[in-house]
Amino acid sequence: MGYELKAVQALNLWRGAIVESVRRDGPDLSARQMALLLTVYLTPPSHTVRGLAQTLNVSKPAITRALDRLSELGLVKRKIDESDRRSVLVMRTVKGSVFLREFGDLIVTAADGAAEEPG
Repeated sequence: MGYELKAVQALNLWRGAIVESVRRDGPDLSARQMALLLTVYLTPPSHTVRGLAQTLNVSKPAITRALDRLSELGLVKRKIDESDRRSVLVMRTVKGSVFLREFGDLIVTAADGAAEEPG
């Protein structure tokens, strides 16, 4: 990255991105939903409900509720695992990819703005 980021600076970048996201009338995701979405998109597939629950250290019902919302928004989709029909795979979508790319851009914009601030 090239520079050391302090906790307050990191929080301010996150705040800037969240505020801009809220202003854009996009989906309002909980921290759990965002953590789940980022995990699905930023870690290698395949993803199952059971595996995501273990990775995030939360219950399967909590993952299911978060996936319900993310699926309603079209940010992920579920598919029965053909090799193990008891297992549900969580798949990426184009809409989810676009959402996260735009959110990443919001963070970059916040970082650029912070770099221009004096002191």
